[in-house]
Amino acid sequence: MKGCVIIPAYNEEMRIGHIVGEVKENGLDCIVIDDGSADKTKEEAGKEGADVICHPKNLGKGVSLRDGFKKALEKGCDFVITMDGDGQHHPDELKGFLKAAETGGAAIILGNRMGDPKGMPLKRKLTNWVMSSFISLIAGQKMPDTQCGYRLIKSEVLKAVSLTTDKYEIESELLIGASKAGFKIASIPIKSIYGGEKSQIHPFVDTLRFFFFIIKTAFKK
Repeated sequence: MKGCVIIPAYNEEMRIGHIVGEVKENGLDCIVIDDGSADKTKEEAGKEGADVICHPKNLGKGVSLRDGFKKALEKGCDFVITMDGDGQHHPDELKGFLKAAETGGAAIILGNRMGDPKGMPLKRKLTNWVMSSFISLIAGQKMPDTQCGYRLIKSEVLKAVSLTTDKYEIESELLIGASKAGFKIASIPIKSIYGGEKSQIHPFVDTLRFFFFIIKTAFKK
């Protein structure tokens, strides 16, 4: 199967080149979406061989992922793996996703940090638990870490599920849409990596947006 890694990135010039290099060492193509960075994210990713999509301004993770998915399908990829560009997702874990895709029947494979959430802030643990419980209930499938952006998604899901959101809720929209379309979702354990990175998530605004999305989705037929 042909696959690629999709990395939305915003002002990640210090990390992105190293991440892209390790992805390429694992035999996977890489698409980086530079979401309006003011630094050299685009140049550092390009030097390591990534296909780079550039946004003129910061449009949000949802827009970045949708652009990346579109590009991957145009390239004929059978699956994509989404990663963050801030170092919280280690490229060594890619092998685990690839093995799970080959040996199981799931169309989406989620990274699960909650078995050993070492270093994860308490507020993030509680938020993950609440959100994962809500989404699992709506989707009708048990997913212990729905907020993990490190995931493998097969192309048939991307072709079948309509994605419309622009921000972080796209990750939940994908899981709910895939479940409603009858796709199986599995999880594999991954490391929890927190090294003082500055999160692009705005706790109040993004949590409020998430709950409005969940309420709307729960009553949508």
